[in-house]
Amino acid sequence: MTKFKQQGFSNTFKNARKGMRLVLKSEVNIRVHFCIAFVVLMLAFALDFSVERICILLLTIGFVIVSEMVNSAVEFSLDAVFHNRYSKLVGMAKDISAGAVMFASVIAIIIGAILFGDAIVKFVS
Repeated sequence: MTKFKQQGFSNTFKNARKGMRLVLKSEVNIRVHFCIAFVVLMLAFALDFSVERICILLLTIGFVIVSEMVNSAVEFSLDAVFHNRYSKLVGMAKDISAGAVMFASVIAIIIGAILFGDAIVKFVS
């Protein structure tokens, strides 16, 4: 037993949708990621990517977007706990969280270069 009321299965989806709306409204970077993801997927369809390559792209896109969402959650949580006061440890945690997003983005760029480089070479030939 917990002191919190059970929210029910349907409410978990409602809360998840609310979280998606919040992050899309409040974070410019995630909107940029979604726009780039849309362009990448349209290009993949235009180049007639296989189902496997589309799945790799979707997993990679998901990796970047989830990283960005976790980064936002960390930042909001730390700001709430520390009331936006400066702390060296909070700064370090935020920097590490942002570094995780950068790492995910670099890996996504490498995967995209591998997938699209091969497809573009085949398309040109």
